[in-house]
Amino acid sequence: MKDSKLSTPKVAFLWDESFLWGLMAYKALTGLSLPFDLIKAEDIKAGTLNNYKMLFVPGGWASNKIRVLGEEGVIEVQKFVSEGGSYLGFCGGAGLATTGRDGLGLVNIKRRPTRERVPSFSGRIELNVNAHAMWKDIPPHPPLTKGGLRGGGNSSPVFHAWWPSQFIVEDEDIKILATYGDAMPDAFSSDICIGDVGSADRWEELEAVYKINLNPARLRDEPAVIEGIYGKGKVILSLVHFDTPEDVIGQKVLVNLWEYLLRSEVRSQKLPPHPPLTKGGHRGGASAMPLSNIFSLSSELISLGERNFLWFWRNSLLLQWRRGVRGLEYNTLYIMMKEIAAQITEHRRQITEGGTQNTDHRTQITDKQIENIKSLLTPFVEKAKHLLLLERHALQKGHITYERCDDPEIQRLRSELFSESKSYGGKFKELLDKVDRLLYLLLIS
Repeated sequence: MKDSKLSTPKVAFLWDESFLWGLMAYKALTGLSLPFDLIKAEDIKAGTLNNYKMLFVPGGWASNKIRVLGEEGVIEVQKFVSEGGSYLGFCGGAGLATTGRDGLGLVNIKRRPTRERVPSFSGRIELNVNAHAMWKDIPPHPPLTKGGLRGGGNSSPVFHAWWPSQFIVEDEDIKILATYGDAMPDAFSSDICIGDVGSADRWEELEAVYKINLNPARLRDEPAVIEGIYGKGKVILSLVHFDTPEDVIGQKVLVNLWEYLLRSEVRSQKLPPHPPLTKGGHRGGASAMPLSNIFSLSSELISLGERNFLWFWRNSLLLQWRRGVRGLEYNTLYIMMKEIAAQITEHRRQITEGGTQNTDHRTQITDKQIENIKSLLTPFVEKAKHLLLLERHALQKGHITYERCDDPEIQRLRSELFSESKSYGGKFKELLDKVDRLLYLLLIS
């Protein structure tokens, strides 16, 4: 585990079933030097939360998170918070704390049914914030002027939401810390840039075609960040991702949340500078990594999608894809494989410079698991390439979604690679679990 485990205050970061969102949070927190230890559901079941003051759960599918926690893990989390521990959840980690079949029941909040939501919103959005320590020293953004540009004066701060759920808050004891305001022109609803739409009438036309709610105005005044009490513990749930790359204001909120929930100052150094973006959403220096064939396989999928106009980079970690393809899955696989490559590159550097105490351990991890990943990744990539090209051609002929298409070959490949589940399945989930396990071991070693 990390050296931070030797110091206080202590934060447990639940890694299971977070994947891309877990890595995004990991990078944000390590970049800020905020203390945490990565843990898994099996550690929670074994009672590890007794060693911590706060549990942080990043994004991901709540249904999968609660499945790996099981009844024993659920009871441990409930006990931890009721006895005074803090719980912080972002997006899927927020949904995990709510009531219902996939929830821990830490707050008396339900999630809005998909048919009532704006299920595919992503990007920057204003927050109407209420007085709270988490907003300390957060500057307002200047208001929008004609053409979507920022002018002078005061307005609500702007943060990022990435395909969030929506809350139904009817309990008066729940504090609403922020509600949604206006979406920014560069945000998206499904694969539609919000600034390109204009009138409400046009949104109605698009919703009739897409057969889902798209108008971001439907989000306005909906709860985005809430606080509740469970026993003696505090629970803060955010549908907004303050861990978004390059979001300096979001970083300030992260620091405030750590200090508020831990009741202690945790950081005094300045926020770290961000290395500049290079072409394709890559960070400077990443392209120089000595990648073997196994790591370049996932990048071939991304390149194929780019040259076929199926997606483009929104920031250094997240793609925007066309409706009709499984963009998030390919995005997740690529970013996680890229991080594994970076970790192994660092490991090789350490060997060249004389090694470290965990060199043998890392070599053992790599040797044991890379071949297993390669055996799954190679056929997955070949079939995914074929599927993406079929989907690209199908998009030219008519409207398809990631789950609906009349082409039997597309249906067969989708079922094999991803199953019918929205929350990951098929060959992809089998591969992703092995990638995730290796990345976790590299990060904690």
